[in-house]
Amino acid sequence: MGVPVGDLVWLAIAVLAAGVATGILAGLFGIGGGAVIVPVLFEVFGVLGVADEVRMQLCVGTSLAIILPTALRSYRAHRARGLVIPDVLRSWTVPAILGVAVGSVAAAVAPSALFKAAFAVIAGIIAARLLSGRDGWVLGSELPGRTAMTLYGFVVGVASSLMGISGGSLVTIILTLYGKPIHNAVATASGIGVPITIAGTLGYCLAGLPQQALLPPLSVGFVSVIGVVMIAPVSSYVAPLGARLAHALPPRWLEIGFGVFLLVAAARFVVSLV
Repeated sequence: MGVPVGDLVWLAIAVLAAGVATGILAGLFGIGGGAVIVPVLFEVFGVLGVADEVRMQLCVGTSLAIILPTALRSYRAHRARGLVIPDVLRSWTVPAILGVAVGSVAAAVAPSALFKAAFAVIAGIIAARLLSGRDGWVLGSELPGRTAMTLYGFVVGVASSLMGISGGSLVTIILTLYGKPIHNAVATASGIGVPITIAGTLGYCLAGLPQQALLPPLSVGFVSVIGVVMIAPVSSYVAPLGARLAHALPPRWLEIGFGVFLLVAAARFVVSLV
C-alpha cells in the first residue's frame, strides 16, 4: 500500500536519531540499544503495513542484527582500556548462546506482553538499586561458582533474545550486585553482547523462514535488511564516543545515568502494555 512521503521523512529522521542514540548508549552503558531500536522499528513496520502476526518478531530480530556491529565496536573500545573481566566472558559465552537459541524459538510463539512486563519489573528494581547509591544492595563480594555463573549466562541469553537487546543491561546489573565496579561491569557487558547478537541474529533469521510470505521485501526470516542498513552504520560509528564518555565520568554519575536509562526503558514497556 502507499505510504505518505511526509510520514516516510519523519520516520527516516526517527530512525537516524535512533542510530545515534543507540551508538552512544552502547558505548556509555555497555548496552546494544535494543530498547531504543525496537519501538522505533515497531512504528516503522506499522506504517509500512507489516502483518501484526510477525511485526514484533521482525522488530526484535532486526534489532539484534543492528546492534551486532555496535556491540563489537563498543567491546573493542572498552577492551582497549583493560577493564573487561575475561573470566566472566569465558564462563558466560556458551550458556548465553544456548539461552539465545531457546529464546529465539520461544519468541516466535510466546505473547510479547509477557516479556515486556518482565523487562519493566526487572529494570525498575535494578534502577532503584542504582539510583539509591546504597552499596549494601549486593549479593556477594565475589562472583559465584560455576553452576550459578552458567545459569546467569543462560538467563541473560534467553532474556536478550526475547527483548531484542544485547544483554548489556542485565550483565551490568548482575556484576554490580556482586561488587564489581560499574566501569568493569559496563566493559564486560559490551563483550557478552557480541556472541549474544551473533547467535540472536542467526536464530531469528532461521525462526522467521516459515513466515517469509508475511514479511516485507528484503527480509531474511525475522531480520529486515533495510532496517539494518539504515541504522547499523550510524550506531556503530558513534559507539566509541560513548565508550570514551563512560570512562571520563565518575562512577556515581555512570550509575545514576544507567539507572535513569533503565527507568525510561521500563516506562516505555509499561506504556506499550496499556
